[in-house]
Amino acid sequence: MFHPLPLSIGLRYVRARSHKFFVSFITWISLAGVAVGVAALIVILSVMNGFAGELRDRLLSLSAAVRVSVVAEAGGNLQALAPRLRSLPGVTAVMPYAELQVLAVHEPEMLPLLLRGVDVAADAGGGLDGLAHLMADGSAEALRSDADAVVIGRIVADRLGLAVGDTLTLLVPVVDAGGVPDGRLRQLHIGGIFEAGIADHDSTLAFASLATLQAIGTQASADAGLRLTLSDVLAAPQIAAQVARLAGPGFVVRDWTQDHASYFRAIRIEKTMMAVILLLIVAVAAFNLVAMLMMVVTDKRTDIAILRTLGISPGSIAAVFLTQGLVIGWLGVLAGVLLGVGLARNVGTLVPWLERVSGLQLMSADVYYITAIPSDLHWADVGLIAGLALALTALATVYPALRAAATPPAEALRYD
Repeated sequence: MFHPLPLSIGLRYVRARSHKFFVSFITWISLAGVAVGVAALIVILSVMNGFAGELRDRLLSLSAAVRVSVVAEAGGNLQALAPRLRSLPGVTAVMPYAELQVLAVHEPEMLPLLLRGVDVAADAGGGLDGLAHLMADGSAEALRSDADAVVIGRIVADRLGLAVGDTLTLLVPVVDAGGVPDGRLRQLHIGGIFEAGIADHDSTLAFASLATLQAIGTQASADAGLRLTLSDVLAAPQIAAQVARLAGPGFVVRDWTQDHASYFRAIRIEKTMMAVILLLIVAVAAFNLVAMLMMVVTDKRTDIAILRTLGISPGSIAAVFLTQGLVIGWLGVLAGVLLGVGLARNVGTLVPWLERVSGLQLMSADVYYITAIPSDLHWADVGLIAGLALALTALATVYPALRAAATPPAEALRYD
């Protein structure tokens, strides 16, 4: 089979065993450095994707993928809108909800809470089903079976000293007919305690049935709306745009990416910074590749001079060393991708094994609510990492190749 001469010579240099141990050692170090850097990037980003997915699932267990509320001035009709929303592709359920600001009282402590009412009879795959797996005590079924039950967050329970079955007094701020601020008291008992592992939610949210909330609140003090459950939560922004067009100007439509934008913006920033830091490992390996190729160029000065006297062009000489550097660098990238994908897809098996061998618990239940390290491998991330690593290793070969092409043949033969 025909091979271009620069490619053939470059591949021969890659296969040949150098008599200089240090050059060979730097070659293997460069290859290993690229592989380790690429693998580390893939594993770390997969783990961060896993944590982002876990956070998304927990947030959606407590809120809606898309929610629709009425603009007070416009006075839209939610009951008329609900059947139209159920007909949209990707919408699996449409349920009413209401929210009310209350003050939780359990002597001697008081805490402000956002009491969220859900339609327990119509709830399918929504708040209660999502809430159930976050329950540390009791059951979300308590809301269906008991009109006086309330489910509170773990931090609220700890601060107020409450347990399942205890009584909680709610103070609801209202305004009487004369415009005078007043308060309404209602006693409920704790039907369950949830723990999402998110302080902003565990310390401020409480859940009750929609009928209970409507009984203790008023139309003026409660915010009402519709919550949509979707077959694909990642399509929420697109579906929210369709809902907004269908609902018209009398409604406000928000999706979970807007409600929880700060959480996911922080994760994106962390992912970006982590990727930049870990990419420095690949950059260091690329510098090693530059050093190795420069030593090879020095070692092959005689070969370069002979090839030039035989009529090989400077461009072809550069191509020889470009080939050698690219093969070594890209072999490192390939090894890193294979290693990183293998580790990322088996994190759930490897981490428990490491904990057993080392006797350490990486995600202690005393410190973290999530005790297992999740991993979510995205092939788009793998492609981006491999592309950046390939570009860095390709860039590292340019300067040594140009130095090789600039080697004067007469001078090289005279001194070598």
